[in-house]
Amino acid sequence: MLNQLGVVFAIVVPDIDESRQENETPEQLVFRLAQEKARKVAKTHSGLIIASDQVATLADGMGVDDVVLTKPHTHENAVRQLEKSSGNVVTFLTSLMLLNTKRIECKQLSIYPRYFSRCWDAETIENYLRIDQPYQCAGSFKSETPLGASLFERIEAEDADAIVGLPLIQLTKMLKNEGINGIKG
Repeated sequence: MLNQLGVVFAIVVPDIDESRQENETPEQLVFRLAQEKARKVAKTHSGLIIASDQVATLADGMGVDDVVLTKPHTHENAVRQLEKSSGNVVTFLTSLMLLNTKRIECKQLSIYPRYFSRCWDAETIENYLRIDQPYQCAGSFKSETPLGASLFERIEAEDADAIVGLPLIQLTKMLKNEGINGIKG
């Protein structure tokens, strides 16, 4: 996704514990994990560090989005998540952090696009899982694929790229404030 912006970058995958802490809300979780990732990378790299984290949540029936849908890792877990999500609203909480190590300054924001899912039958779920294999995706959703996108009725989002974990509209604004206008053109 960063290639689309035309900026030079290196990918560093920090090794952090992504477990949810006791009494931690999903919002607090993604905010904390983006910070931890950026700080861990800052120990070995300098300049501008972009860190992001995302979790998918499902409304709990009481108007509170607090049921976290993790990466399923297995087919069986993905089926269970998709069955729960069918016909419901899934919120993808994404936290984005830009750390400037030279000025020791960081900017962080969180956005929460809401995806209204269609109702799916077992055959639709199986077909989607067989083709897209979203076993490493939050909530079992790989919305950047045609089949994944077809799972949803509509979205409410200020930055639709947030669903894949990196809100480009917001990141572009943050980079511009750092003097980087890396749009290809």
